[in-house]
Amino acid sequence: MKEYILEHYRKTGTFTYAGAYGDYFRSLPDDVSELGRLICGQVIHRVTLQEGNANANANLIYGDMNRYPWYRMRCEDDVLLTAPALVSELFRLDARGFVKDRKVEHKIVVTCRYVSVLMSAILKAKGVPARCRAGFAPYFQEGVSMDHWINQYYSREEERWITFDADGFYEEGGMPLSQYDMPTDSFDWAAEAYLAVRSGETDGNRYLFADSQKTRALGAVIRYLLYDFHALMNHELTYSFLPAYLDGRIGNLSQGELQELDGLAKRLLEPDRYFDELYDIWQRERKFRIINSPLVGMYAHGADWGNL
Repeated sequence: MKEYILEHYRKTGTFTYAGAYGDYFRSLPDDVSELGRLICGQVIHRVTLQEGNANANANLIYGDMNRYPWYRMRCEDDVLLTAPALVSELFRLDARGFVKDRKVEHKIVVTCRYVSVLMSAILKAKGVPARCRAGFAPYFQEGVSMDHWINQYYSREEERWITFDADGFYEEGGMPLSQYDMPTDSFDWAAEAYLAVRSGETDGNRYLFADSQKTRALGAVIRYLLYDFHALMNHELTYSFLPAYLDGRIGNLSQGELQELDGLAKRLLEPDRYFDELYDIWQRERKFRIINSPLVGMYAHGADWGNL
């Protein structure tokens, strides 16, 4: 692996910068599986809270959901966007920090992207090359591959990226997944999913983005293709954001626009091999970089979208 690529993944972005928590992050366990299990004890997934003490939480491995305060937010994704925000709220709720016996009422409710960001932030603070990855998980529900965020870190000893999913106590819960060293074919990578749908090789309805509309097929895989690209550039977008040119038209792109995404996807199949080309696209293609938001729309940048 080229050293400048590893150096890129040691760097942080807006969401993974440790800020005042750098020393605290470095004090946490170095073993990734131990660290992942510790993080799992600080959070509740919004689906787990919604389902209560059933399904994945039938044995109360995530705690008694009946104890979660009625007045707390049922999902804090829109509030705790960055790693420091996540950690600050955890300290506010329990000043001991990351502890194994954290009470349910003192946990935060977030989804997989936030666990992934926190894991990357901690590893980066320790000097470990790490990156978030956005794609689809086929191991949650039969017949469907759910939108999901996981992580990779680079092992110098083994000279490879190790893929892991720290968003739950999967192994303890009986899921047949080696979650802290996942085989690459156990995850549906966004670029592979996108190209499979585009070619007609795979029924796009297999891929599900769990928004209120339950977006499937091309709309879901395009969204995650761009999320994965941004994540590889250390810019881990949350679900509220997309490149602005896609706003309201993600399912109605021209053939030319789809062919642009084809080229991006083919490079994302091997992001280390094509790192230089991906980084050039990141620096050059404004349409992939300019992000919408509730307050700043696509025209606020003064962009001539027809010429991008």
